[in-house]
Amino acid sequence: MKQFFGMSQRGNLTEAVSGLSRPQLIMLFSNGEQFEAHVNELEKLYPGVPSIGCIGMSYDTKVVEKGVGVLAFYDGVSAAANVLEQVSVMPVKYIARLEEDVKRVNGASNDTICIDLCAGNDACVLTTIHSVLKRRNISLVGGTGDAGKVSANGKIYEDAVAYALVKNQGGRVKAYKENIYHQLKNHRFVASQTDKANYVIGALNGHPARQVYQDILHITEQEITTQTFKNPFGKLNGDDICIVSIKEVRGNALTCFRQVNDSDVLVLLELGDYKETVKNTIRKIQEDFPRISAVFSVNCLFRYLLFNQNHYMQEYLDDMRRLGKHAGFVGYGEHYNNRFVNQSMTCVVFE
Repeated sequence: MKQFFGMSQRGNLTEAVSGLSRPQLIMLFSNGEQFEAHVNELEKLYPGVPSIGCIGMSYDTKVVEKGVGVLAFYDGVSAAANVLEQVSVMPVKYIARLEEDVKRVNGASNDTICIDLCAGNDACVLTTIHSVLKRRNISLVGGTGDAGKVSANGKIYEDAVAYALVKNQGGRVKAYKENIYHQLKNHRFVASQTDKANYVIGALNGHPARQVYQDILHITEQEITTQTFKNPFGKLNGDDICIVSIKEVRGNALTCFRQVNDSDVLVLLELGDYKETVKNTIRKIQEDFPRISAVFSVNCLFRYLLFNQNHYMQEYLDDMRRLGKHAGFVGYGEHYNNRFVNQSMTCVVFE
């Protein structure tokens, strides 16, 4: 299989798809002003080709912040694209679509990936999708787009998740997740007074969550929303840690970017040597895949902002380029199998 990525910093879709012929799956990453027009135009240019899309930044060797990026797979791919609707209420209502698509591509654990672009309610969506994918042990990589909109096969949907099943006819596929944080000392908390619907943590170990966070890190209330770049929470999930980013302060509580429930065990994390972590990820992928056709990744917006602040983003893209064809998009939350995480990178590698 092969991967194509084209971009236009000024939002010209014709420029972005220049040189793309006979795609077997297309992913569109557009801006809020042109998303609808781009979806319609893309369908006219490549009628009947499975496609998904969202509003968000994309990248290969450079970042497209406000224009348009188009990523496509061709020459050795079987793909199906579709959508689950009403994700805030009952995405399982549409699960038969995913079941049929899995059968259509004849997906298997070693050669098939599900890529999803979500408009919200990520944790519920991932649980729903995983109920189907786990039957064949198919992995998932994806993320959340902006403005609550996604597209699938030339149509725009709100309150939905667009997904693509991609079968590599020429080799294996494998999903990865990268975490650049580790636990800070022995800080460990039990969450309480949570509001699951609004992702609010009211208390940690019985004390106001805002005050606990401030006292440990010796910061002002105004610094909390930027301090999360260096010190997010971590939610224990077996041997793994799911990163929980802080969104804003709400009185004495903290609003996060993912759900935390009463009695969940959290730890406080700190930023590690992210450059070395990236290099380790690259080494691991190269060990697993001596021959790489393509890499598709999803990087968190907070990682993007952190890397930019530290003048590392371009170096990061250059490092990832060592894997070969690498492209992806910047999400508001990252998906890895049935897990919804923050401040992470997830990716799929095609042999």
